Amino acid sequence: MAEYYINTDDIKEYSNKLNAGDSVFLSGVVYTSRDAAHKRIFEILENGGELPFVINGASIYYAGPTPTQPGCVIGSCGPTTSGRMDKFAPKLLDLGLVSMIGKGPRSKEVCEAVVRNNAVYFCAIGGAGALCSKSIVSCDEIAFFDLGCESVKKLVLKDFPVIVGIDSHGGNLF
Repeated sequence: MAEYYINTDDIKEYSNKLNAGDSVFLSGVVYTSRDAAHKRIFEILENGGELPFVINGASIYYAGPTPTQPGCVIGSCGPTTSGRMDKFAPKLLDLGLVSMIGKGPRSKEVCEAVVRNNAVYFCAIGGAGALCSKSIVSCDEIAFFDLGCESVKKLVLKDFPVIVGIDSHGGNLF
């Protein structure tokens, strides 16, 4: 198993080098999106509207941070179960999504889409949201404000610890 420090802008460049089980410290921009936000994103896609962020080249973190305490950048921000987004992920990957961060196994269709699109599924530490939040240096709510913790947020990460769960070669920790 290897260890990498990667900026989210460079994931495509690294995707062929990464293998399931590798440790990665991610820096750069990711967008939070969970069930309700994914549903709205698909409604926008179906209606030909403009998405709140550019999917091509993006990374999505399946998280719904808790409220931010005074003096903090963000509240606890651990991963949610990725399988709940499996019905959405293949299309987003086909539109250029380069990585997803979450926890747990993915469907066969998602695994195939990861390989087909030379993408990566990263696993973050479940149950360690307070620890995860220490690697988030900024948080801006950018869309679907009415969804509360499930609104879309633009996060900037610095050395956010993840493990490659599914690699672009079909390697799979699960």
